[in-house]
Amino acid sequence: MSMPSLTELYRIGVGPSASHTMGPRRAAEAFRDRTPAAKAYRATLYGSLAATGRGHLTDQAISAILKPVEIVWRPEEQLPLHPNGLVLEAMDDRGDSLARWSGYSPGGGAVWDEQGRPLQGGAKNAYRQKSLSSILRWAGRNRQPLWKLVDRCEGPEIWDHLARAWSVMRAAIDRGLRARGRLPGSLRLPRKARAFFHRAGDNPRGRLIAYALAVSEENAGGGEVCTAPTCGSCGVLPAVLRHVQETRSIGNARIPHALAVAGLIGNLVKTNASISGAQVGCQGEVGAACAMAAAAAAFLMDAAPAQIEYAAEMGLEHHLGLTCDPIAGLVQIPCIERNAFAALRAMDCARYALLSDGTHKVSFDQVVQVLLETGRDLPSGYRETSLGGLSKVRLGSFKSTRQT
Repeated sequence: MSMPSLTELYRIGVGPSASHTMGPRRAAEAFRDRTPAAKAYRATLYGSLAATGRGHLTDQAISAILKPVEIVWRPEEQLPLHPNGLVLEAMDDRGDSLARWSGYSPGGGAVWDEQGRPLQGGAKNAYRQKSLSSILRWAGRNRQPLWKLVDRCEGPEIWDHLARAWSVMRAAIDRGLRARGRLPGSLRLPRKARAFFHRAGDNPRGRLIAYALAVSEENAGGGEVCTAPTCGSCGVLPAVLRHVQETRSIGNARIPHALAVAGLIGNLVKTNASISGAQVGCQGEVGAACAMAAAAAAFLMDAAPAQIEYAAEMGLEHHLGLTCDPIAGLVQIPCIERNAFAALRAMDCARYALLSDGTHKVSFDQVVQVLLETGRDLPSGYRETSLGGLSKVRLGSFKSTRQT
């Protein structure tokens, strides 16, 4: 299996979920264009799409495209290839079926047909390399930085896409730092990024936290974000990039190269394991985002390729087994805080790697395989179903007491 273009990894759209919002919307758009004679539609959601679809606004994403549409929820049933399955049907004015399509939204905004093939119009497979070890060998043999492989395999047009991705990331940080009020949904969670940013003052780590919260809160509020590699984990990489920019006086010109390096890491996880919380838990979302951000930070701090690999390996390794158990099916608790803590961890991984010579025992590629195996072993309740773990906690109002 070869790897697709980074345009498939960095997708621009509205939150709160790449798999539950962006993907179903893309599927609905393609189906609508194929069925111009339809008078009505039916969308049947299976597995995780049905279990957490209301909290993730899946029904709203579909109904914004297919009109009128009946939504059928089947959380106890799964289609064969992935927990995020859906069937779209087009009807005539008598209610008779005109067309039917079944497929999957496997994560990161991608869409598969019922055979597991990418939706027509998807980006080309750009990379022959499908392991980080082979990428490192290429870099060493050709004495090139890692981002040069992206340039070679994708061509100059990729840099416009990565510059656009960075623009969207920056805008999400800025909007999130200005926003007030509460996030939509039953939790009525207050936005915290603005207050955290002001309280942080000149403290770089405090500002890093605020940046991650800003993007994650924008995503949870349905704002425009860039998947990195998913919507639920989209706050980690932008926060780290801005933090490194500010603390090391790095201009915007180097950021697309850092995004390219991070993109190789995310692409490897997506290709060889999964970035779907419904399939492997949050280790495939926040864990992958942490690895991407750690690699990008190490690159911007002038790490050698071996040190970049080590930073990415630690970022992923130390998220192994992380469950996906969103409370009320919303991309809010624990998702938003996880982005902030993953951003902090990514920076720690980069700094740790820079203190080393890059030599270590467990490779990034091995951790990717363990991630896949661990995800398969997780009980379904600890994946994106809101049926187990933290999602079962009954929320109350807790106040701390201050001792004097």
